[in-house]
Amino acid sequence: MESRRGPLKSAVPSNIVSPVRRCSRTACGRPAVATLTYVYADSTAVLGPLATYAEPHCYDLCAEHSERLTAPRGWEVVRLLDGSAPARPSGDDLEALANAVREAARPQERAAEAGGSARTADPMEVARRGHLRVLRSPDN
Repeated sequence: MESRRGPLKSAVPSNIVSPVRRCSRTACGRPAVATLTYVYADSTAVLGPLATYAEPHCYDLCAEHSERLTAPRGWEVVRLLDGSAPARPSGDDLEALANAVREAARPQERAAEAGGSARTADPMEVARRGHLRVLRSPDN
């Protein structure tokens, strides 16, 4: 038996469904700007930038509700920075970059280190843990 109506185009008219994700709070229709996730094991509520896609156990919040967010008593709220604003490098970041460039410019010393010979002590180095180094500030 053949249907007279033809193929079903859409179960919901497209003018009702919006591509913009909305706030999960009841009766709030504002656009979502942040995603809230509860980490029950750590008693922590994590509020971060809007997730790439909607998760079933996360809550999308508008700007107003994300600013007014409080957690249950005894819980901690962790607010992650919004990644949309470009972060400016700090002095520590620039110093670390300069040190990395200086280290890369000395391939002979690195080759000697890899060869098993005794490494020359760097006067700027305070401590070492694996491949990470703690460096003394040039001001000290």
